[in-house]
Amino acid sequence: MPVWRQTLILGTLISLLLMACSASDMGSSTGRRVTSDTASRSGEVAKFEQDRQAILAMAGTYRVKFDFTETVPFVAGYKLKDHYEAGAHEVVRVIEDRGYFISLQHILVVGDKEKFPVKHWRQDWAYEPDSVLVYIGGNAWERRDLSAQESRGKWSQTVYQVDDSPRYGAVAAWNHENGVSEWEPAATWRPLPRRDATKRDDYQVVDAVNRHAITPTGWVHEQDNTKLVLRGKPQSLVREIGVNSYVRDDTFDAGIADRYWAETKDYWALVRQAWSDMERQHRTFGLTIQGEPEALYQELLGLAESVRNGEKTVAAAGAEARDVIARFTTVDVGDLMSRISTKVTESHY
Repeated sequence: MPVWRQTLILGTLISLLLMACSASDMGSSTGRRVTSDTASRSGEVAKFEQDRQAILAMAGTYRVKFDFTETVPFVAGYKLKDHYEAGAHEVVRVIEDRGYFISLQHILVVGDKEKFPVKHWRQDWAYEPDSVLVYIGGNAWERRDLSAQESRGKWSQTVYQVDDSPRYGAVAAWNHENGVSEWEPAATWRPLPRRDATKRDDYQVVDAVNRHAITPTGWVHEQDNTKLVLRGKPQSLVREIGVNSYVRDDTFDAGIADRYWAETKDYWALVRQAWSDMERQHRTFGLTIQGEPEALYQELLGLAESVRNGEKTVAAAGAEARDVIARFTTVDVGDLMSRISTKVTESHY
């Protein structure tokens, strides 16, 4: 590559980093404000852009397969559950990119004869964040501060539910060795997936190792999950391997997903802001309901439909959504054991 072009690229990367210096600090999800000292680390600047390209590579239109298999039981008499597999098309769009902060919104497209969009999860990536939002069990979360050393050169990933409420977060460095770009943090807690939360009550939290890797055909989200019983001394119930594969499919018409987002994005921006305010203002907070929070997300998704149908303005729906969130959340999370169900159904074993 010619020297002039290398210089131009490096200057662009440094500009991206310096842009963060003037940005306002909006809380843990936006990343650390990068200093000119950070920008002077030329090797780290180059890796920063490599990291960014790996994250941005997850945007696109995909045929996705969700595949989960329980593998090793740790409680006498426990019977491994049936293999779970499901598939759909999923559209992933970049809804915000400020250089050091990237937000990717997932929208499922389901149905056979008549296809319709379903707002799915969101992943926010922040470079060298000041803090990370982590799941602490019992549908509650805690904002944990990070030192400069803990976050240097690393990205946090915070995953959000279909209604933009939080699910889990972690921090790690992207690795680009051996021709593969991948991100893998230490094991962290997360809530039960819907496939279990709606059917089981024999464990209360997932202790998960979570890896994202870019592949020639798209990307893959690999999980090494341990299902934990939190009653008395924590007990590992069973391990599970998860592989969510995203295979690029440019033949699929993503218009239905893009139209949904165009019609509702302003409303969802207000919903995200309400949750961001909660996260910024309170170190810990949680939901007032346990298990699958269907009552919460049905109301918020319903308000999005009212905007699409012209029944409510964005402002009116956003204000109502803030009231709904206030009704279903609390900052008095109390003791974890007081929030979780300790009931274990014997028939599960």
